[in-house]
Amino acid sequence: MQIGMIGLGKMGLNLVKNMLDHDIEVVATDLSATARDAAAAAGATPAADLPELLVKLATPRIVWVMVPAGAPTDSTLATLAETLSADDIVIDGGNSFYRDSLRHAELMQARGVHFFDVGTSGGMSGARRDGNFMIGGDQAVFARIAPLFDAIAQQDGYLYTGPAGSGHYLKMVHNGIEYGMMQAIAEGFDVLDKGPFDYDNEAVARMWNSGSVVRSWLMELAQAAFAADPHLDSIKGVMHSSGEGAWTVEEAMRLHVPTPVISSALMMRYRSEVDDTMTGKVVAALRNQFGGHAVDKQ
Repeated sequence: MQIGMIGLGKMGLNLVKNMLDHDIEVVATDLSATARDAAAAAGATPAADLPELLVKLATPRIVWVMVPAGAPTDSTLATLAETLSADDIVIDGGNSFYRDSLRHAELMQARGVHFFDVGTSGGMSGARRDGNFMIGGDQAVFARIAPLFDAIAQQDGYLYTGPAGSGHYLKMVHNGIEYGMMQAIAEGFDVLDKGPFDYDNEAVARMWNSGSVVRSWLMELAQAAFAADPHLDSIKGVMHSSGEGAWTVEEAMRLHVPTPVISSALMMRYRSEVDDTMTGKVVAALRNQFGGHAVDKQ
């Protein structure tokens, strides 16, 4: 199997390495020459730009787009729609809004190109090994790319979710849940921080992650963050957001589905942009641990 990868950021490059580990041939490109060199060093075939990437791929081509959602994805997919051939496959593995994915699917369908929207979870470590994927698109064509996900996903770690748009819709809701879970963990540590006892946050996180009801990968990441900085004094409690939590809340409002926990978690992220809080520090640290997201230093 051969894959063309467009976008070699922290997720794209790790996906490339994951694919190469499973004997999947990868042709890779990025605007950054440094990123292209890193992909080549890992064993991928570098391409200076999109036209060169397409020339180096055997037909029918499979192209995975891993660039930021919004304008960069729109631009990349518009170019692909103009240059790909009928029966080629395009995968959008970024955090696109599901309504954008519906529009992108129509754009590709008009050219006879098959489009799959793939919600990608598991952070950088999941991209590198044993990832998690939520996949929308034409079910009849999905069989052609299923071996790719058999290789790079954790066992039971991918799901064909239905028609185009359904993959990113599921990832949107997933991220809304993630907002709520991180907020609850962060608020718990905030209470401990303000309480009458002097707890070792790293030890608490380790213990809670060893058989308790709240054990989770997020708690493991909290332990790692506290190991590096016991009270997270070096970072500001500003909780940045990618937009998917807001999309989840907006969709819930449209459907008249009450989502008080997710909504509150979103509001707390906005609040963190004003005041520095322990809650904000914990969520910021967790996002940095699993996704390499930037933190604001003190």
